[in-house]
Amino acid sequence: MNHETEYKRWLETTLKKSIERFPERRPKFETSSGIDLPPVLPPGDADSDYADKLGFPGEYPFTRGVQPTMYRGRFWTMRQYAGFSTAEESNRRYRYLLGAGQTGLSVAFDLPTQIGYDADDPMALGEVGKVGVSISSVEDMATLFDQIPLDKVSTSMTINAPAGVLLAMYIAVAKRQGVEMKALRGTIQNDILKEYIARGTYIYPPTPSMRLITDIFGFCTREVPNWNTISISGYHIREAGSTAAQEVAFTLANAIAYVEGALKAGLIVDDFAGQLSFFFNAHNNVLEEVAKFRAARRMWAKIMRERFGAQKPSSWQLRFHTQTAGSTLTAQQPENNVARVTLQALSAVLGGTQSLHTNSMDEALWLPTEKSVRVALRTQQIIAYESGAADSIDPLGGSYLIEYLTDKIETRASDYIRRIDDLGGALSAIERGYMQSEIQDAAYAAQMAIEKNEQVVVGVNQFQTDEKITLERQKIDPAIEAAAHKRLAELRAGRDNTKISELRTQLESAAKGSENLIPLFIECVDNQMTLGEVCNTLRGIWGEYVAAGF
Repeated sequence: MNHETEYKRWLETTLKKSIERFPERRPKFETSSGIDLPPVLPPGDADSDYADKLGFPGEYPFTRGVQPTMYRGRFWTMRQYAGFSTAEESNRRYRYLLGAGQTGLSVAFDLPTQIGYDADDPMALGEVGKVGVSISSVEDMATLFDQIPLDKVSTSMTINAPAGVLLAMYIAVAKRQGVEMKALRGTIQNDILKEYIARGTYIYPPTPSMRLITDIFGFCTREVPNWNTISISGYHIREAGSTAAQEVAFTLANAIAYVEGALKAGLIVDDFAGQLSFFFNAHNNVLEEVAKFRAARRMWAKIMRERFGAQKPSSWQLRFHTQTAGSTLTAQQPENNVARVTLQALSAVLGGTQSLHTNSMDEALWLPTEKSVRVALRTQQIIAYESGAADSIDPLGGSYLIEYLTDKIETRASDYIRRIDDLGGALSAIERGYMQSEIQDAAYAAQMAIEKNEQVVVGVNQFQTDEKITLERQKIDPAIEAAAHKRLAELRAGRDNTKISELRTQLESAAKGSENLIPLFIECVDNQMTLGEVCNTLRGIWGEYVAAGF
């Protein structure tokens, strides 16, 4: 039987007659990336390119997963992104989550911390502890992880421009606990290119920023081998409005730039590649999201083996964390967000994520409460223990539609990467505004579809109700800012300020040179130099990045 001929016959007869009697809901069905969704896909030649495109779990090209057993061996790491107010308050939340069954920590920092300012800096006024925890010194970091053994937990830190300084603080706290660097496990986001594209919490110009990143690569390769030195993030690219295909393309283009930067700095690809990790978004279109994760794995395996000549299988593996999509959460009927997050989390699990954060139902309104965080964590646990989704390796692999979407996303993302290469690489494309413009166009198209009711958002443009929000609210006490000022004043009065002055001079000299800065960062914070003092010293040497208008 010729499958293609039979498929065409079915389209022109059986399906056509049915549609004439009962028209379909929409004239066209497509994914967020604009990929047409056929009504059904016929079987192809099952053996024609199976080995090249799919293979087996745990083997190149890793389309079906980076581990041979996936969740049949061990569940993904269940993280809840948390941090607010003071280090004391966030520490209580972390211990609560660990007690509730969370298996890894994920630290959210406030905006002053993210852009390298102390809590008492005038630039921090009104923002201390508001969207994350305030960390200005190694003492704050010690409080944040009080009674949490750093050799027993995996910690992810969402920090970029000052990533090296926060990593230094974490290492210094581990040393106080008697934990060696080689025992530390976790991830630091450390992805500055996506900040230039989509998020904006950058400090320095690209050249010194890339130096800081490759310094972390080199240092951790030698000293912190179980640490993921970067989490190359598509999450924020998607939150800014990209399609799924753009998310994959721009994330991998940035990853290519980081690998090229590390090679230029003299590192060997197979020495650092195994410590690279990725961070993706999970949106509502379950099938497209599953295909997206599978396509990204396959593409990265080819890039590392064919473009960069990596020899180790661990260098070819795309390992990733997933967070459900904050941009899809609605303030209207916030309980509906539980269903959205469940679908998104399920797509990440079906797509083979290594760790997962599930957003809370109230995040479109305010910082999540303990109850809403618990519901979000329980969502992961129900998927893990009750759904059966974790009982099979690559459960949707072999589905005609999934394989079709996987191929389509790979094709579209590869086309984008070729265009970016033609522009001179990711950094050049960013400086020209290419990626930003593509994301803006996609975001505009998506918003227009909602406003025209072409895309239904339940509770927003259809199925609305007139309701009063009755959820419990998380509030941040404004008094924490004054308390932080007091703590910093006491710290500066009680430390060895002669030593601080000497370290500042050393830091200025090192920033002008080419030595690896991470050991000096550790010495600085261990002697109680603050985050802002380190970052402002570097600002004095490198300046600040100012985005061009496009």
